[in-house]
Amino acid sequence: MGRLFWKFFLFIFVAQLLTILAVGSSIWLRTRAPAEPPSSEAPPPWPPNAAHPPSVGHKPPPPPHQRHHFPIEPMLGGALASLISAALLAAYVTKPIRHLRRAVQAAAKGDLSQRVSPLLSRRNDELADLGRDYDDMAEQLRTLLEGQRRLLHDVSHELRSPLARLQLAIGLAQQQPEQQARLLARIERESNRINQLIGELLTLSRIEANSAQQTDLIDATTLLSELIEDATFEAAAEQKLIAWTPPVEEIWLRGNAELLRRAFENIIRNALRFSPAGAEVLLTISGQAEYWHFEILDLGPGVPAGDLAQIFEPFYRGPQAAAPAGYGLGLAIARRVVEAHGGRIGAANRTEAGLRVWLELPKAKEDD
Repeated sequence: MGRLFWKFFLFIFVAQLLTILAVGSSIWLRTRAPAEPPSSEAPPPWPPNAAHPPSVGHKPPPPPHQRHHFPIEPMLGGALASLISAALLAAYVTKPIRHLRRAVQAAAKGDLSQRVSPLLSRRNDELADLGRDYDDMAEQLRTLLEGQRRLLHDVSHELRSPLARLQLAIGLAQQQPEQQARLLARIERESNRINQLIGELLTLSRIEANSAQQTDLIDATTLLSELIEDATFEAAAEQKLIAWTPPVEEIWLRGNAELLRRAFENIIRNALRFSPAGAEVLLTISGQAEYWHFEILDLGPGVPAGDLAQIFEPFYRGPQAAAPAGYGLGLAIARRVVEAHGGRIGAANRTEAGLRVWLELPKAKEDD
């Protein structure tokens, strides 16, 4: 038993003991016989021939005097009952705290698997709520730590390949001076890949650090027009097109324009990358009560149904991602950006062919 148990136990026991003592004393004082008042009337003289002394008045004789003892026995019984009830009550209060303490100590050592709420399933009070809150916190921390470990592993894996090629190219350039021009081009290409990967990781880190909480008023129509113009120019070499019709109503969003542009760009470029040559990527926009709904539809191979929930995870590359280059960070960045702006994002395979990525962002007003 811990210190809190003994504090509860002694406090409750002493309080009940004092109550028993006070009640017993009160009962004893009330039942004790009052003292016989002294008589002030002198007895009459005793006649010489009388057998008995004359009586004064006709008062009955007083009852025999009874001594009232202090109620030791019932008080001892009450004290024993108080002792048991204090111990049970103290154990009832401190038991969930001991469970919670053991779970916190395990978490401090890195073990986030212990849960408290199953041990308090019979309770329905504030301590049980505290146990459930701890379990929720431990689960969130476990998910976050696992995500960070997985991200660190993936980053190490992605950096290892270009660094190995970079070292190989440098070694060959030293051994084959006549191939320096070709090998320097290889070194530059690998350096750019590493730089791009680090840039995308920094973007992810910046979003998760809540740096996206910028509240600029953004004209989404202008942003998308510029973005689609750039993407169309780059996709023209493969005869790919982006079809969209700007809505008549102005589209206002609030947030970080640079990050929102990055989110839309990643989704559209991803759709162009997986679409075959000559295909058309479709962008649709519709307004709902409080959100703008965007959909980007491509004609690519789609995603296996079991992987749809994973395509927004960092470094996810499905089985069809072997051909197109990429680190699998584009959609992960898009999801972080959308969620940081209070929106939602999802994906589904199209019935005919390809993938449909949708996102919803809260509406803003020009005069907000």
